[in-house]
Amino acid sequence: MPKAASQEYRKTRMLTEPIPKIITSMAVPSIIAFLINSIYSLADTYFVSGIGINATAAVSVNSSLDQIIMMAGSLLAVGANSYIARLLGAKKEKKANEVLSTAFFLAAVFGIAVMLLGSVFMRPMVQMLGATPTCEQYSIDYATYILLAAPFMAASFVMNQCLRAEGSALLSMIGMGAGGVLNCVLDPIFIVGLDLGVAGASMATAISKLVSFGILIFPYLTHHSILRISIKNFHPTRDIMSQIIKVGSSSMFRSGLAVVAAIMLNNLAGQISDDVLAGIGVSTRIMMFPFGIILGFGTGFQPVVGFCWGAKHYDRVRAAFRFSAWTAAIGGGIMGLLVAIFAGPIIAMFGKSSQEMLEIGELCIRLQCLALPIHGWVAVVNMLCAGLGDARGALLLSTARQGSCFIPIVHLMAFLLGATGVASVQAVADILSLALAIPVLRRVMKKIPSTEDIQNLPKEAVPIPEGQL
Repeated sequence: MPKAASQEYRKTRMLTEPIPKIITSMAVPSIIAFLINSIYSLADTYFVSGIGINATAAVSVNSSLDQIIMMAGSLLAVGANSYIARLLGAKKEKKANEVLSTAFFLAAVFGIAVMLLGSVFMRPMVQMLGATPTCEQYSIDYATYILLAAPFMAASFVMNQCLRAEGSALLSMIGMGAGGVLNCVLDPIFIVGLDLGVAGASMATAISKLVSFGILIFPYLTHHSILRISIKNFHPTRDIMSQIIKVGSSSMFRSGLAVVAAIMLNNLAGQISDDVLAGIGVSTRIMMFPFGIILGFGTGFQPVVGFCWGAKHYDRVRAAFRFSAWTAAIGGGIMGLLVAIFAGPIIAMFGKSSQEMLEIGELCIRLQCLALPIHGWVAVVNMLCAGLGDARGALLLSTARQGSCFIPIVHLMAFLLGATGVASVQAVADILSLALAIPVLRRVMKKIPSTEDIQNLPKEAVPIPEGQL
């Protein structure tokens, strides 16, 4: 298909294809990309676990560093995704190009800032992230090369999100997925073959991130994407920045609170033992797989609902939410059941030498599996808010599970229940987030005109093709 025809097809399919088909086609590549991306950290953990519990704990500690780097790009990436989808739905392509370029270059600058600050304050940084004296040097070894890739990671996050916003979920998947596969190949070579240990795991991940960056920027450089990245389109105007920040701040706060929550959890677990710290860290990375499926599905839903909202196809907005909410809740229940059944054998792959790590990790996984249907449903409500540009709702829900519903209870549960409390706090927070999501959804749904409301509007105010409702 010629490039121009392919680009036009991606614009129109959001409004013409059946809702289940378009969301599924958008979600599947995103899910695959998130799953492969999860392999980055899990592969590191698997191969590093052969070095010892202290090395495994160090990799777990540095998951917070990944979150810090992502925080540098998430504000711009998620905000740009939502705004671009609405702009394309309203046929304002020139403005969408400006939003993309502005977000891309600012993300690169933020990534450079993280790289410089992290490199200068390396030892205090890993200590703050929760590294114990016995795993501190391992943590430094791992952080060193990850920081060098920080600018490319932050910029990649923007390109990844914006490719999805224009309906190019497959290109996004290829970019993220290729890096994940490469990481799995390089890990045993660097860690075992070259005997580089934890530093080898860091090198493999950094190289893989650079490859992902190269693949993601290729469609923009070769004009295979609808939008263009150009320094000429860099316009951090008040309008663009306010729209990006309004929605993107929810993702930034979510990433920021995820870092705070992880640091608190790491420090509490580390005070008990390195085994508990490793168990919590490994279980968190394992749960990235079902969480990645839910997030990938929500990422496929968000640009569809945003595009339809911008085009004033309100019935498709409602239909997209109903389909996605039911799919996420039922799918979360099925995934939770399967992962809970096999939690023991899965966690045993990463901690055969430590019974305490096995027990804590298995408990943490199974409790989070119980809350997985709730997590899936709340995630879709969150994506609905982001897609419609409802910054208040998006911020409230995106910061709930590791912020307002997590931070107030983590110390209390650790004090009352010790290691068991540390293992169960995330599941409890997921359940509590439901109490916030229900009233937010009620408020947002009142903003979406129903079929009856649309029929009562002047015909020219609702440009919906015949038979589309």
